[in-house]
Amino acid sequence: MSCFVTFRNLLKDNLCLKLSSAVRQAAKSSLRQRPPLANAFQQRAMSSEAEDEVIAQDAGDCGVMILNRPKALNAVNLNMVQRSYDTLLRWEKEKKLVIAKGAGGKAFCAGGDVRTITLDNKKGGDYGKRLFKQEYMLNCLIATYTIPYVALIDGITMGGGLGLSVHGHYRVATEKTLSAMPETAIGLFPDVGGSYFLSRLKGKLGIYLALSGYRLKGVDNLFVGFATHYCPSAEIPKIEKDILTTKNPSQVLKPYEKVPEGSKFSLEPHINKIDSIFSAPTMEEIFQRLERDGSDWSKETLASLKKLCPLSMKITLKQLQLGADLSLQECLQMEYRLAYRSCEGPNFIEGVRALLIDKDQNPQWIPPSIEEVTQQMVDDFFAPLDPEKELKPRSGPKCSL
Repeated sequence: MSCFVTFRNLLKDNLCLKLSSAVRQAAKSSLRQRPPLANAFQQRAMSSEAEDEVIAQDAGDCGVMILNRPKALNAVNLNMVQRSYDTLLRWEKEKKLVIAKGAGGKAFCAGGDVRTITLDNKKGGDYGKRLFKQEYMLNCLIATYTIPYVALIDGITMGGGLGLSVHGHYRVATEKTLSAMPETAIGLFPDVGGSYFLSRLKGKLGIYLALSGYRLKGVDNLFVGFATHYCPSAEIPKIEKDILTTKNPSQVLKPYEKVPEGSKFSLEPHINKIDSIFSAPTMEEIFQRLERDGSDWSKETLASLKKLCPLSMKITLKQLQLGADLSLQECLQMEYRLAYRSCEGPNFIEGVRALLIDKDQNPQWIPPSIEEVTQQMVDDFFAPLDPEKELKPRSGPKCSL
């Protein structure tokens, strides 16, 4: 019931004088200009919710940034990326250190909000291009941060979550940490600087992780270097408190920098095969080497790869081959070209539809096979954009311990 109708009924019930025609017309005009109360309340609620998606806690001369979208496993949307960037840029001048963590107890960050990207793409929007550009700028900010940045990656940390952690000074994993770069399963590629940090892993492990989307659990993250420290999840609150109290992350985290006694890397039994097979220069030869090897592991790996986007895998292989010789800034610029064109192509939309929206697990890739993906198709993704569209990441050295 509108405010005008309510007011009219009150007048009638109380036998008030009739409104003149002019007064009634003025009231109607006022109501037409005013948004419905429900919409106004909804707008305020949406605004408040958006602000709460990233909580910036002021802890004196320290800052705690909390990714606060737990129902979505803290997957980052454009608002979250923009707020994170603005907060970190301000804190770099005001604080002595920053701690980043996720809300909800299940995830640090499960990646980017790819559902919204693809739904917007179908309408001809540019949300994805804007999100990718701002996200890569945020990755570079973290990588070149001039004060200590501590990421508490307690829980799911995939895709964009690694971009918000692995570039920083300290990354603390726990037995609950589950990380991966699973983008080839949705017609994308391992971005957020993946061409930089994956190409620098020992041997050909980075190429294997990039192509397969293999999930690293717990202490695996310390073995490969995604984490710099490892501790039981129950100790995270104490570690956070001690860091904020002492303002010395290195000292507080020193007891957690070694691999716990008796721990084993889940991929250790397959490292030799990974280095031998994934050193092949083309996807066709990787497939051939897996077939020739014939082990159970090779058969399972080949079967898994054949389900992934063929064009994405070829793009990913070239991306990491090039990334090994590029700076982080150059890698991010290259990745934005790939992301820009992925937003315009069919595979990204189809992959998200099949795996995350309709969930029929039956994506129809274009082209449907490795053999049908031409070199020209791949090379087109890497071509420079128009100068005004190119990513211009922040300059500066990559941060290191």
